[in-house]
Amino acid sequence: MTTPPAASTTPATPTTPAAASPLRIGLLGAGPWARNTHAPALAAHPDAVLTGVWGRRAEAAEALATAHGTRAYAGEAGIDALLEASDAVAFALPPDVQAPLAVQAAEAGCHVLMDKPVATTVEGARAVAEAVAKAEVASVVFCTLRFAPETAVWIAEQAAVGGWFTARAQWLGSLYAAGSASEYADSPWRREKGGLWDVGPHALSVLIPVLGEVTELTARRGPADTTHLILRHGSGASSTVTLGLSAPPAAAGMGIELRGEHGTAEIPGWDGAQPAFRGAVDALAEAVRTGVPHACDARFGLRLTELLAEAERQAG
Repeated sequence: MTTPPAASTTPATPTTPAAASPLRIGLLGAGPWARNTHAPALAAHPDAVLTGVWGRRAEAAEALATAHGTRAYAGEAGIDALLEASDAVAFALPPDVQAPLAVQAAEAGCHVLMDKPVATTVEGARAVAEAVAKAEVASVVFCTLRFAPETAVWIAEQAAVGGWFTARAQWLGSLYAAGSASEYADSPWRREKGGLWDVGPHALSVLIPVLGEVTELTARRGPADTTHLILRHGSGASSTVTLGLSAPPAAAGMGIELRGEHGTAEIPGWDGAQPAFRGAVDALAEAVRTGVPHACDARFGLRLTELLAEAERQAG
């Protein structure tokens, strides 16, 4: 087993308390994820104002902005203009496009609501975490299960119970199975990096707050893009994780089960991505208001990237 290097243990710099309500949030990204989740959730949020949409394709940004009654931005100058018009920015972009723009946003004084993974390189994720700390802005990484109301409550309850001995997590999608018609299958970064990087952050974002930091990690490749992980946690518990996007449709599904002193616990279902994203917006607003960093922030995003990079290296 290999013990992955840990992210910097330097205490987080608290964000400066503020009373920005409603929070002016710009959206960087105009693809399917932005169209289906980010834009509608931001436009409908009672404590946020969607200040505009920037996209790498100007026509996509224009269409999405028009659909939600806001302004479209394009080009490098458009990014600067949107940052100037916003208190915070949300990202719906490929991770290695997101990372340098998140640095730019933090340096401009904007709080950042990033998608997972923050980056697919440790260097990229570290640059984001350092920029956020230096600028003293708030940050949240949108790991769906940490913010969906049903699963967020479950995670907090299981962390409080403690006494867990082992856990099993499985997230198998059929995105690349024969006959799949999902529009997310067209994502180049997702096809290149596979389930480890796409759904791995979701599983880790549940296991770590419940079982503790990952102290040892072993990774092996399965069929197609499937990756198997064996983890040891700071609490002494162990967990196994299976991740992939190429399962046959009949085999697809996700589940997380804990076993310990008090029996077993299984993660509940949740009501889609939009309510979860609204929860992430709430978390960012709370961090802005109180100055207290959220647990699922840029530093946690860096730690996820460290673990995923180590798993990728081992799995080959």
